[in-house]
Amino acid sequence: MFSKILIANRGEIAVRIIRACREMGIETVAVYSEADKDAMHVKLADESYCIGGARASESYLNMPAILTVAVSSGAQAIHPGYGLLSENAKFVSLCEQCNIEFIGPSSQQISLLGDKDMARKTMRNAGVPVTPGTDIIDDVDEALVEAEKIGYPLLIKARSGGGGRGIRLVNSNEEFKNAFLSASSEAESAFGDGAVYLEKFLKPVKHVEMQLMCDKHGNVLCFGERECSVQRKNQKLIEESPSPVVTDELRAKMMDAAKKAAHAVNYVNAGTVEFLVDKNKNFYFMEMNTRLQVEHPVTEMVTGLDLVQWQIRIAAGAELNMKQHDIHIHGHAIECRINAENPDLNFRPSCGEITMLHVPGGPFVRFDTAIYMDYSIPPYYDSMIGKLIVQARTREHAIRKMKMALSELNIHGVDHNRNLQIEILSDPNFVDGSYTTDFMNDFLSKGT
Repeated sequence: MFSKILIANRGEIAVRIIRACREMGIETVAVYSEADKDAMHVKLADESYCIGGARASESYLNMPAILTVAVSSGAQAIHPGYGLLSENAKFVSLCEQCNIEFIGPSSQQISLLGDKDMARKTMRNAGVPVTPGTDIIDDVDEALVEAEKIGYPLLIKARSGGGGRGIRLVNSNEEFKNAFLSASSEAESAFGDGAVYLEKFLKPVKHVEMQLMCDKHGNVLCFGERECSVQRKNQKLIEESPSPVVTDELRAKMMDAAKKAAHAVNYVNAGTVEFLVDKNKNFYFMEMNTRLQVEHPVTEMVTGLDLVQWQIRIAAGAELNMKQHDIHIHGHAIECRINAENPDLNFRPSCGEITMLHVPGGPFVRFDTAIYMDYSIPPYYDSMIGKLIVQARTREHAIRKMKMALSELNIHGVDHNRNLQIEILSDPNFVDGSYTTDFMNDFLSKGT
């Protein structure tokens, strides 16, 4: 087992990893930007080192600086959390060259699955259902011909990257050429790769993902699904487990497909296979995220397992000490992302000093955060400042519990989306579980 781990991240996920390490008796090394000198992860780690300026490009994305600290501090492994360098194959390759264990998959696995075109081909060959579409197309006129074969609406999608960039929804021939060129240009600018492909736009659909954990000995376990259909601009707002529409039969099929996906690339560590599920309960592979997900706590709440600790054990060479039949889902869990933004002002990001903070408590209530009284939220990073998670015996009770917890959560000094989350949880389409990925567009249009 490792004796010291460097956390190459910030915010709530850095704090989450430090807590897991402390429970395992592992020392931690934090890295931070000049803007984060007073951050909670800096205070909690055994060692902390400033690695650059306020902007992520100067610090948290500064690979040489992070690796220099890892080597000089004697860290044997690096945990990347999510975002930032967590799916950067070049960084993983550098870790491998420095004989530092990257707590996640190999650089080759990240490269293969980060190339969405290659990932689609791999999954198709492995027998995993894939959304109808094309391979990479460079010529816009050729792409237009293929678009007419697929039929509208369709998506133009970048081969690389994520976060909704390099994606365009197209409804007609007239829109196609401009959208194609725009998507390619955005992908080139964001990821240095302008390659795109076409995919049939399925609607209405649910976004359901399967959590996997895979060790270095060929064992693959599925920890059940998460429903992630409440999204704004491709960013998730609420996640829950289990999905309100996934039957036992469908769950078994999706778990089998997710395991096939992992075996197809000899995957190691935590990974999430994301599917789209249509109204007829057909499901299609969308992508595989080669990292810990933001929403991993809902899976931890219903399984009672610590996914971060298992990531560390697997990276150290341990074998999963359980079988698929040992994994049981208990009750229902919901997670609400708390973002420092103003929903009434087109979700304008907010920053500033936390002047008052009250966190809800009680059985099976969890708030993952890195904020504290008098902490000043910097303007340079992602707007998420916390994740509120609850678990209860039934979905109905979980919704009620979450609304109670949200009403008790008080954060003063910055704008945030707590009240919006309460409104979402009260919407009839959320309450009955019928909501799809279109939910937020319809929800927000009702309020205008």
